[in-house]
Amino acid sequence: MKLEKIKEIIDKDEVVLFMKGTRDFPQCGFSSRVIKILEKLEVKYQDYDVLANSDLRESIKEFSDWPTIPQLYVKGEFIGGSDIVYDMHRDGELDSVFNNVEKN
Repeated sequence: MKLEKIKEIIDKDEVVLFMKGTRDFPQCGFSSRVIKILEKLEVKYQDYDVLANSDLRESIKEFSDWPTIPQLYVKGEFIGGSDIVYDMHRDGELDSVFNNVEKN
């Protein structure tokens, strides 16, 4: 997948989560943890299952220069993976990140 296509995907929605599985059926604990945080914060987000598209799975790692999935983007900016999102949530930093995004 071309990196320009990934940029289009990320720019299309305010909050984008590249994950293993779907929000309704996550396929790893790390993806599940990020979903739980987003849902607790009532953030509207678009999820993309990298297990359903191996090209996307490899391309997103190249795009972000980040080796693991899940990956969270807010308003086009890479926030991080599961541990970073968890730490930011625990420390209250995600509240400011999501201040101006659409809620459910």
